Amino acid sequence: MSQLQDITSPMTAMEKRATFSLASIYAFRMLGLFMILPVLSLFTESLPHSTPLLIGLAISIYGLTQALLQIPFGLLSDKIGRKKVIVAGLLLFSAGSVLAALSTNIYGIIAGRALQGSGAIAAAIMALLADLTQEVHRTKAMATIGASIGIAFGVAITTGPIVAAHFGISGIFWLTAALALLAILVIVFIVPNPEKIIVHRDAEANLSQFSKVLSNPELLRLDYGIFVLHLILTASFVIVPLLLRDAGIFPAQHWMVYLPIMITSLLAIVPFIILAEKKRQMKKVFVGAIIAIMLANVMLGLYAQHKAALLAGLWLFFAGFNLLEATLPSLISKTVPGDQKGTAMGAYSSSQFLGAFTGGVVGGWLYGEYGMLSVFWFAAAMAASWAIIALFMQPPRYLANMLLPLQGVEAWQAQEFSRRLLKISGIEEVRLHFEENTAYLKIDHSKFNPEAINQFLTEWAREQNNPASHAATPLSDME
Repeated sequence: MSQLQDITSPMTAMEKRATFSLASIYAFRMLGLFMILPVLSLFTESLPHSTPLLIGLAISIYGLTQALLQIPFGLLSDKIGRKKVIVAGLLLFSAGSVLAALSTNIYGIIAGRALQGSGAIAAAIMALLADLTQEVHRTKAMATIGASIGIAFGVAITTGPIVAAHFGISGIFWLTAALALLAILVIVFIVPNPEKIIVHRDAEANLSQFSKVLSNPELLRLDYGIFVLHLILTASFVIVPLLLRDAGIFPAQHWMVYLPIMITSLLAIVPFIILAEKKRQMKKVFVGAIIAIMLANVMLGLYAQHKAALLAGLWLFFAGFNLLEATLPSLISKTVPGDQKGTAMGAYSSSQFLGAFTGGVVGGWLYGEYGMLSVFWFAAAMAASWAIIALFMQPPRYLANMLLPLQGVEAWQAQEFSRRLLKISGIEEVRLHFEENTAYLKIDHSKFNPEAINQFLTEWAREQNNPASHAATPLSDME
C-alpha cells in the first residue's frame, strides 16, 4: 500500500511545473484560434472570391476538423505517447497558420483554418495532465487550464484588433505560427515526462462508454446547450465587427469595446456564480443566463444599428456567455458518474466545436441572403429553443468527484469496501475499477469530512494486517 496522504496537501513542484506549462500550451493554441475572430470578417471582405458564406466558413471551419479529430487524437495518445501527439498537433496548427498567412484569397484562409483545427490536442493535453498529477490535485490542475482558456479568449478578443491594425490578418497568422512553435519547445523541454501512460476515466474518452453518455437525456441537454452557445458566438462574430465599424468605431479601436465589456461582464457574473454554487440555485441561474443571451440577441436584432444599443446588447450577451461557460462544465461534472466524466467531456467538447462550425456557416449564409440583423434573430431563436429544453432539466446533484486508489483491496472485497465507504457521511456513490486500480466516488461537501476517509482507510489497512502508515492513499478530484 502507498503512504497515507492528506487530501489538502499542496501540489509538488513537479505537479506545478506540469500544470502551468501545459496551461501555457493550451493558452498559446487558443490565442491563435480566437485572435482572428473579431477581425477576420473585416479584413477578408476585399479578398478574391470572398462572400459572406465563405467568410463565415473561414471563421468557423476549424471547429469541424477539431470536432472530428480531438477524440481520435486523445485515443492515439494512449498508444503512442502524449507528447508525440501534442507535438504533431502543434506542427499541424503551425502549418495551418503559415498557409493562412501566405494566402491571397479566401480559399487559402479556409484551408489554413481547417488545418489549424486538425491540430486537435486538447484531449491529449488533459490526458498528459492526468498522468502527471495525483488525483488529489487533478481538479485544481484542470481548473488552472480552464482559467487559461478563459484568459486566452479575453486576451485574443482584445489583442486581435490591435495586431491586425498594425500587421493585417497575415500578422495574426504569423504570430499564431510562432506561438505554436514556442509551445513545442515548452512540451519538449519544460513539461515533465510521465512515468507511465494510464487511461483515466475522469479525464479521457472511453469508446465503450459513449452509448451510456449519449443516451443520458440530462447530458444531451447540456451538449445541446454548448452547441447552441458556440453557434451563437461564432455566428455573431461574422457580423459584429462589421456593425462596430458601421457604427463609426474604427477597426483599430475595437479593442476599446471588447476590453471593458469583457472585464465588467466578468465582474457582474461573480454574484451569480456564488448563488449557483454556494446557495445551490444552479438551475435558476443557468436558465436565467440563457434568457439573457436570448434577450441580448433580440435587442441586437431590433436596434443593432444604434451604437448605444449595440454596445448594451454585446455587454448583455457576454455576461450571459461568460456565466454559461462557467456553469456548463460544472453541470456536466455534477450530472455524470465519476467514471464517465472523461467520455462525457469528450462528447461535450465535440458538441462545442460542431456548434462553432455550424454558427459560422449559417451566420455567413444568413448575412449574405437576408442581411446582418437576420443573424441575431436566428441566434435569438436558437437561444429560445435552448431555454425551453433547459426548463425541463432535472435540478443538478450538488456532488463533487473524488478518487481513491485501490491498493490493498482485492476484487473479492469490492462489495464490502463499497458498503463501508457508503456508510461515511457525504459519500453518495461508489464505483470501483480494479483494472485501473481506482475507486470513483461522488460526495456531498455539505456533509463530508475528509478525515473520515483517512480514518476508514487506516482501519482498512490495519484489518488487512498492514501498518496504518501504508494505508491506501486518499486522493480526490473535488469540484
